[in-house]
Amino acid sequence: MKSPNIAETIASHLLEIKAVKLSPHIPFTWASGWKSPIYCDNRKTLSYPKIRDFIKDAFIRSITSNVKDVEVVAGVATAGIPQGILIAQALNLPFVYVRSSNKSHGLENKIEGVVEKGQSAIVIEDLISTGGSSLATVDALREAGCQVKAMFAIFTYGFPVAEENFKQKQCPLLTLSNYNILIEKALKEGYINNSHLASLQEWRMSPEKWGV
Repeated sequence: MKSPNIAETIASHLLEIKAVKLSPHIPFTWASGWKSPIYCDNRKTLSYPKIRDFIKDAFIRSITSNVKDVEVVAGVATAGIPQGILIAQALNLPFVYVRSSNKSHGLENKIEGVVEKGQSAIVIEDLISTGGSSLATVDALREAGCQVKAMFAIFTYGFPVAEENFKQKQCPLLTLSNYNILIEKALKEGYINNSHLASLQEWRMSPEKWGV
């Protein structure tokens, strides 16, 4: 029997537990001010052990298939921290996490944990939107002398601007699922109907203009 497609299974899980909510007619407002027909909170997956394990195992398969000789796992604060810890534990590797800015007291660290110059690292994130904050983690690790081999995330909206940002930083991005697959599953499983598709597709191509 053929095993279910991992990306489709994860999309179904995110919809099932309402980690992803779709609302084309009553949009959400992001912190950036963008109007959006989708809201994604992958932290909810941590509350469901079977889904949490499935995602962890999918990450491990993707990592071991795509990169070699990883020496440290880095999580993007805050949402990438729990996933990164699970992965580092499974791979028996050191773990660090990277703050969005230096701590304002004590040692004023930006990287929490121990990294050494020359180490090869992978970065774990839960969600990719434009990629800006995620790639700031890559910059911090490179400034510390690490070789960042790739970033891995649960989900990406697939914005063209994000693809360009990762290309400019020369950082491969590998995600377990994505917006197109999720919309296909949402339609198939009855979370949305055909009348919603055009609006959902328009948003992904120009999110900053959608709903304005």
